Order: sequence, then structure tokens, then C-alpha cells
Amino acid sequence: MLGLFEPGFDTMSGVCVLGLMTGALIVISLVTLSHMTPWIKRRRSEYLEPESVYRCREKKEFQKLLPEDRDSHRRYTPSTCYLSVIIPAMNEAERIGIMLDDCCDYLEARAEIQPEFTYEIIVVDDGSTDDTCDIVVQIGATRKNLRVLKLKENRGKGGAVRMGVLHASGKLILFADADGATKFEDFEQLEKELLRTAGGDPLDESFPAVVVGSRAHLAAASVAERSFFRTILMHGFHSLVYLFAVRTIKDTQCGFKLFTRSIAARAFPVLHVERWAFDVELIYLCEKWTVPVKEVCVRWKEIDGSKITPIWSWLQMGRDLILIWFRYTIGVWNDDQPQ
Repeated sequence: MLGLFEPGFDTMSGVCVLGLMTGALIVISLVTLSHMTPWIKRRRSEYLEPESVYRCREKKEFQKLLPEDRDSHRRYTPSTCYLSVIIPAMNEAERIGIMLDDCCDYLEARAEIQPEFTYEIIVVDDGSTDDTCDIVVQIGATRKNLRVLKLKENRGKGGAVRMGVLHASGKLILFADADGATKFEDFEQLEKELLRTAGGDPLDESFPAVVVGSRAHLAAASVAERSFFRTILMHGFHSLVYLFAVRTIKDTQCGFKLFTRSIAARAFPVLHVERWAFDVELIYLCEKWTVPVKEVCVRWKEIDGSKITPIWSWLQMGRDLILIWFRYTIGVWNDDQPQ
């Protein structure tokens, strides 16, 4: 009678052994990948160092988002304007002028109608080797509240956005890509959604809330314009995002995101990823903290000159997605404020 069950028992044992071996191989692979992928551990003191406005006639320094006193009862310094716009730029001499015209036209027109609508624009130069900085300075001579924060070395898009945010003075902090792919006046759609989430006008900057621009409604049209290979990569990336990191947002990579001052001061100092996947870590942390994250459709068009290398950049982003999940899960990374 016992012999009747032996084949089944052997089969089940084999499946269990195979499962254990596969699991062990996956864990070993993840540990190896994590060990082989370096990351820069930033310190809080970096964000408190004075940063001067590039080529300003009178020497001026950017305001700091974080208070000098680490034990302060508030995570952030008081705001001095309504909106800060952060624009990361690396070798954007050919494209940034168009984007800044769109941005400044909207902001200046609104400020004329609403005197209480105060703003600043901070272009963060991420180690450009062209004359991006000087072009922005020339534009700033005829535009209002436009300044350049020049980084000493390239940090990646995420690192540039973080440095800009950590030197912003607004109640609301928006970061937008330098390519001008998103129509800037769609900021109002994000603003309205954030105000609804935060309890209405007047804005409470201490309320943690995030609104992200989304191109998800354009996905069908964009698939039609992409090659089959790039379409496969796009769907693979979105699947990895959903599997390992973010569940509530369909489009994590749109470069048009709005934050209240309080959540910016909590989230940006603790980010680890400084390249393309930093958006995913940012939303991952907000979901972990149960911070309200809303998604709003925006107008978007593809602009030539993208810095993303189709295969290599996607592989890097896929690796970083897996490591975000793995390192937070096993405690290599935590969400404590940097020392």
C-alpha cells in the first residue's frame, strides 16, 4: 500500500527541492547584484552647505529647505513664496530656451492677475559641458525670478532635482523637465488636485501631499509610434514598477510632479537613487508612509534630444527598481533622515 504513494512523494520532494534551490539562487543573485551596485551615501550637512546663485551681480545664496537644527520641531524652514519650480538640466542649451519661455509666460501672466501668486524658478545645472548655464542667465536678465544653481559635478537627474528641491523656498514645489514636453499651464490641474487633497485654499504647507502628472491616457497613441522592441521594453518596465515598487500610480516617469513643502522636506533627503529611477523610489516612500499621491493627466509630446539611452538606461532602471524593493525589504536602506 505504501508503494502507491512513493512516486507522488518523490515528485513532491523534487518540486520542494527545486523550489528551495530556485529561491536560494534568486536570493544569492539579489545579494550579489546589491553588492556589485554602489550607491553614494549623502549626509545632511551637504544640504546645509551654502549654495550661491550662479553669476548673480550681488552675491546671493539659495534658501535651505532643511533647518540648521536637526532637532527642530519642524522638518522644514518657513516658505517665502508660493511656488518653487525646479528644472534639472544637463547639456540643454538647444532645448531649455523654449521650455523657459513657456514656463515664464505662464508664471508672469498669472502673477499679474494674482499678486499673491509669488514664485521662483531654479534651473539646476547638472555638470553641463555646454553653455546651458550662460543661456539661462541671459534669459534671466529679461525674465523674473529665474536663477541657476550650478552643481560642481554631475549627480544624475535625481540628484539634480533633489539639490534644487532642498534649496527651494516655496509652499509648493514642482519639478519639471527641461525639454518642455509637458505644457506648463497644466500646472493648474496639479495645483487644483493638490488643494482638494490638502483641504482647500489657503494652502497648508504642513499637509503632506503629492500630485504627479500622467501620460497614461496617451499610452495607446504612443505605442502606435514606437517600435515593437521599445514597446516590449516599456511594458516590461511598467510591470517591474508594479511588481517591485509602486501600485497606485500608472506613470511614475513623467517629469512633472508637485509636492507640498512638508513632504518634500521629508522625502528628498532620504532618497538613495540619483539616476532615472529616482521617481520610483520617491513614490515608493510616499506609499510606504501612506502619503496621499494623486495622478492627473497632462498634455505631453515627445521632444527630440532625450538623454535616455533606449537599452542601457532601461537596464539601469530595471536594476534600480529591483534594488529599491530588495534594499528596503532587508533593511540595507531605511527612511531615516541622513546624519
